[in-house]
Amino acid sequence: MRSLAVVPRLMRVASVLLAWRLDEIVSATHLFRPLKLVRPLFGRPRPDVRSLPRGARLRGALTELGPIFVKAGQVLSTRRDLVPPDIADELALLQDQVPPFPGREARAIVERELKQPVASLFARFDETALASASIAQVHAATLHDGREVVVKVLRPDIAQRIANDVALLRSLGELAERWHPAADKIRPMEVVAEVEKMLENELDLQREGASASLLKRNFASGVDLYVPAVEWDFTTDGVLTLERVYGVSCDDVAAIDAAGVDRKALAVKGVRVFYEQVFRDNFFHADAHPGNVWVDLTRTAEPRFIALDFGIMGSLPEADQYWLAQNFIALFERDYFRIAQLHIDAGWMPAHLRVDELAAAVRTVCEPYFTRPLAQISIAELVIKLFRTAQKFELTLQPQLILLQKTLLNIEGVGRRLDPDIDIWAVAHPVLERILRERYSVRRTLREARKRLPEWIHAAPQFPELVRDALRQVARGERRDMADPQALQQQAELARRQRRALVAGLLGVALLGSATALWLARPMFGPLWPSVLALGAAIAAFVHAARR
Repeated sequence: MRSLAVVPRLMRVASVLLAWRLDEIVSATHLFRPLKLVRPLFGRPRPDVRSLPRGARLRGALTELGPIFVKAGQVLSTRRDLVPPDIADELALLQDQVPPFPGREARAIVERELKQPVASLFARFDETALASASIAQVHAATLHDGREVVVKVLRPDIAQRIANDVALLRSLGELAERWHPAADKIRPMEVVAEVEKMLENELDLQREGASASLLKRNFASGVDLYVPAVEWDFTTDGVLTLERVYGVSCDDVAAIDAAGVDRKALAVKGVRVFYEQVFRDNFFHADAHPGNVWVDLTRTAEPRFIALDFGIMGSLPEADQYWLAQNFIALFERDYFRIAQLHIDAGWMPAHLRVDELAAAVRTVCEPYFTRPLAQISIAELVIKLFRTAQKFELTLQPQLILLQKTLLNIEGVGRRLDPDIDIWAVAHPVLERILRERYSVRRTLREARKRLPEWIHAAPQFPELVRDALRQVARGERRDMADPQALQQQAELARRQRRALVAGLLGVALLGSATALWLARPMFGPLWPSVLALGAAIAAFVHAARR
């Protein structure tokens, strides 16, 4: 029944694609092939699109098809591992702008969500929308204490409309997965799943408020990046109220120059803020296009950015964050063998690969770049090419790394628009080194160990039983893979890491237990206590290194 329900909408999609001269997409979809017989019924292709490149034609078609297809195109623009660069570049230009819905409906939604009349909530509520997109629109308002705010309101019945459009996207994805000759590379259902997840997150405005709140806490000084405050008393799942901020888009170079803002200093701050979000805080704005990144024109001596729209945020697993940081450092130092070894140590690539072959492939990609001045090298472009090369060696690119790629492209674009001569390498390298020194310092290690001490003490008694059970399984023949030479060869590296982690964990528990006892007995050591503490810190640092 679902397939019958979406047929009319599929035909609508086909007619728009044909109008934009995207016949190759229609021909590649099995269900659309009979349309060749009735091609004249869909009207003549638009004459004005004949000379446009394929990426521009696809962007035009998605815009005509509507907001959800625009979202799908935006997601595809981030998947440079799946789509050609020319199409990805065009899709990145998609703008999620639609006509606003009536202000009286917005007022009614606000009253329903906040369970009070608008007059009780706000001294002023402007029914004319400031901005409108496919999911929500924004209205200016003033609180009774005089503070200016903006109120983001979900569109009426948006959840049901999104569910219908997602069902259509899923049907198209299933067709493409079944009939498209390159379905194994495009992985259409994965793309549809990403669109669904993104839309699900954007439908929860309280989640967006929480993201804004965390980002503001991470940049509490507001010197480099300012994040508007969330007004939680006026926020629900369907309404988000934020402090109103003023500025201009970061790509409005004329306005920035007219205000006397130092663009070079601003460009350096943009790069620094990105690396701090990713590697210091592990929480980054993943939709940092110029419309969501403003410049505060009132701050000329100490320029800063203003962040907007927190519907799409990113973070990395702690292990991936560490390995990625080490990869960046190795890339800055042109240590190709280390890059290859790090990919294998991280588990991103199979352990059976020859490190020298992978290092040679990495060198082949990187060396042509390093013949240029460093100021002309794009880290984002180089990282994307490295991931593409690694995919030939069985790399499976993780979604969180893809989101990071997109953000890196956006930030580099912002930096180069503000200062075309910026040496991103010179800015990024010391920032990343400083963050890593602070993140993996002895003090931080001891602090993290203290947090985990109760967990380790609780788990320590279970270790002997786990070892005993594993030995019994081997003795009974239940772990035949342990006796398979080929399997042992493939698992040798993993087993070595596990043994090191186990020993380090046990040693850590013992050391931390001893440290606790020493702390309780510190009066006994008198003036020798600082030396004892220093020795303990050195041993703890050794344990932390052993875990890696």
